[in-house]
Amino acid sequence: MPDHYCDNSSLALDRLRSMLRDIPATGQSRIPTERQLAENLGISRRSVRRALEVLDAEGLVWRRQGAGTFAGPRPDTLGDYPDSNPDFSEVMEVRLRLEPQLAQLAALRATSADVARMRDILGRLDGTDDGDGRELWDSALHREIARAASNKFFLAIFDSMDQARHDPAWRALRERARSRANLSVTTRQHSELVDAIADHDPVRAGAAMRAHLMTLHEGILRLTSLEGLEDAS
Repeated sequence: MPDHYCDNSSLALDRLRSMLRDIPATGQSRIPTERQLAENLGISRRSVRRALEVLDAEGLVWRRQGAGTFAGPRPDTLGDYPDSNPDFSEVMEVRLRLEPQLAQLAALRATSADVARMRDILGRLDGTDDGDGRELWDSALHREIARAASNKFFLAIFDSMDQARHDPAWRALRERARSRANLSVTTRQHSELVDAIADHDPVRAGAAMRAHLMTLHEGILRLTSLEGLEDAS
């Protein structure tokens, strides 16, 4: 780097902010390298690096080793499930706090088309007689409720949490718990939940979602306790 390049991190930050205003903040647009930025701006590479650290901390850019620096927030930050071996109790803890709120918002905001999709999915779920199909349509029903809440941030959180369904151990645990449960109970709970949303009754919808999730949670707790006793004996 030539010696005459300006060593001024504040100036670098100001010029980089100006540059970013003209770049779509999608998280996918790569910006020039530190060396190129230093040459283009006439500022030392060290100052550019420091300014990028500030922009990274502010969420205006993100960097990936070997790939470069990108304008905007890191994409799919919420979409990457944090653990390849999910703890069922953590997953249910999130569900019990998130999904009743989503059901309440869906009851306030769902359109007739939203409810029609829920009923169609519910019919497909009730007509499925294998574990993989039930898991698929159960996920689709809960996501449709989350989508009907009309809050993209809540939906992103839901999608991150729902990725636990991809884990084979989690799927197997849910299926074993489901095999010991009374299928008619969960079928009725799903129907009551969708009815409450269709009636635009947020209190009833939230309570129905919580009751449904508690049934699943208690079934999993009971199953893991029994299996633990069997292993111990």
